[in-house]
Amino acid sequence: MSKRLEVFKFAPAAYKGFGAVKDYVSSALPGELLELVNLRVSQINGCAYCIDMHTRDLLKSGVKIDKVALVPVWDEAAALFSDKERAALAWAEVVTRVEQSKVPDADYQAALAVLSEQELADITVAVALMNAFNRFGVSMRMQPAALA
Repeated sequence: MSKRLEVFKFAPAAYKGFGAVKDYVSSALPGELLELVNLRVSQINGCAYCIDMHTRDLLKSGVKIDKVALVPVWDEAAALFSDKERAALAWAEVVTRVEQSKVPDADYQAALAVLSEQELADITVAVALMNAFNRFGVSMRMQPAALA
């Protein structure tokens, strides 16, 4: 496979803008919650680079391997996740799969039953950003640290 370009090398202003949004969500949401959402979105999108990065970040921050390993099946392993984490993960899934899900009203209401309007807005921004980053990672075949 041929080497692909580094998008942000050619679009530094875009990188700055994405960085500002990343800084916003990093300050608006608890770190573990944000990383769990980022990991789940990346798993859905199949972004090896981002899966590797967010898994490492969760483990470095002290999250137990049991919880990290069960993120893909968080609904079956619900006891490991808080109410807010479960609501955020469910929302992340339905928003990431927007083309299939159309984000039903019932899912929106379920999220708002647990999350504040501010939290839901911030998680939605985080999900949109992670979906964008996944598209850079997958399309440009960014190499995970595990392969370096």
